[in-house]
Amino acid sequence: MENSCLAPGKICEAWIENGFKKGTSPAVKLFLLGILGGLFIGLGGHGNIVANAYIANLDPGLARLAGAAVFPVGLMLVILAGAELFTGNNLMTLAVANRRISFLQLLRNWIIVYVGNFAGSVLLALLLSKTSIYGAEAMIDKAAAIASGKLGQTFSQALISGIFCNILVVLACWMQAGAKEMAGKVFTIWFPIMLFVFSGFEHSIANMFFLPLAKFLGAEITWGKIWTANLIPVTIGNLLGGAVFIPFIYHCVYAVKDTGTTILRVKESITVRQER
Repeated sequence: MENSCLAPGKICEAWIENGFKKGTSPAVKLFLLGILGGLFIGLGGHGNIVANAYIANLDPGLARLAGAAVFPVGLMLVILAGAELFTGNNLMTLAVANRRISFLQLLRNWIIVYVGNFAGSVLLALLLSKTSIYGAEAMIDKAAAIASGKLGQTFSQALISGIFCNILVVLACWMQAGAKEMAGKVFTIWFPIMLFVFSGFEHSIANMFFLPLAKFLGAEITWGKIWTANLIPVTIGNLLGGAVFIPFIYHCVYAVKDTGTTILRVKESITVRQER
C-alpha cells in the first residue's frame, strides 16, 4: 500500500525545492500573492473575533477554543488556494543553507512578501471596519480587547511569544508538504495553528490585521505604537523560531550528509587528544 505521507527527509528536500522556487519568483507575482496571503490570514483573524465575540458570554474558555478552531482557515487558504506568507517562507533558509538560493534572494522574497502581507491585511481591516458586521458593540469590544492585550506586552514577552508562534506555523507548513492528499494537508495545518492561537502566541501577519482593525474602529492606537510595541518584536521572534531554530535543526539532521558519522569522528578525535 502506498504511503500517504512523505518521510521527514523527503519533506526537507521538498522545502529546499520550494525555497528555490520562491527565491526565484518574479517580484510582481510575489507581491500580488503576498497581498492575498495577508488577506487570507486576516479572514482567519476575523473569524476568530466573531467566534470569540458571540460565545464569550457563555464561557470564555470555550470562546477561546472556538476562535482558535476557526483561525487555521487562513493558512489553509494560503497553502491550498495559493498565496505567499512571510512567516511560512521563513523555511526558505533551508534553501540558503543548501546553496540553492543566495541570502539576497531570500531577503528579496521576505521583504516583498512582508510588504504584500501588510497591504492585504490592512486593506481587509479597513474594508471590514466599514461594514455592519463591526457595527455590533460585541465585535468592537472584542477587537479592542485583542489589540489592547497585544500592545500591553513588554518587548521580550512579544518576542518570545513570536518565537513559539512561528515554530508551530512552520511546522504546519513543513508537515503539509509531506501530505499527499488534500484532507491530510488540512489536518496537518489545523492542529499546530489551532494550538498557537489557543496558546495566545503572537503572529506578525495576523497582528497586521488585528491592530489596524482596532485603530479603524476607534481605538486610540498610533501606527508607531503598532510597530514598536508589537510588530517589530513579534517579527523578530517569528524569524528566530521559523527561520533559525526549526530550519537549523532539520537541515543538520536531514540535509547534511553523514551527520552522525561526522559527530562520531569529532568525538573520537577529542578522545584521542585527551589520551595524549
